[in-house]
Amino acid sequence: MKWHKTTLEVRSRGKGMIAITDAVQQQIRTWQVQEGLCVLFLQHTSASLVINENYDPTAQMDMEQFMERIAPEGEPWMEHTLEGSDDSTSHLRSMLTPISLTIPIENGRLCLGTWQGLYLFEHRTRPHTRRILMRAMAVDEGEMI
Repeated sequence: MKWHKTTLEVRSRGKGMIAITDAVQQQIRTWQVQEGLCVLFLQHTSASLVINENYDPTAQMDMEQFMERIAPEGEPWMEHTLEGSDDSTSHLRSMLTPISLTIPIENGRLCLGTWQGLYLFEHRTRPHTRRILMRAMAVDEGEMI
């Protein structure tokens, strides 16, 4: 068994979902991991990682609109606004969606379903550079049961 590690940096343009599947898959290829696990961990409290449909762009639009409705910005009861009206909102959205994902790797590819893609979900209005710790555990053929 061997551990590989790197940090992916993703620049957002503000609120919304950013596809990261290709970047993660490319790193798996670079490491030449054939069998194992990929672990992604986002080091932020105002963004998240999600697996969602990657075929029809309207699915992504619906997810973004859902977040706007379930955790709207600028509610009068919000106290935590030190960094702007999206401060509390972004943290609430991060509580509702994961900051880490684990995906199996088989035959050198992430085991995502036909319509699944990996996304960084930016919850802040302003652009940010987000750091995603990426780890892959590679299992040698002789180690597999």
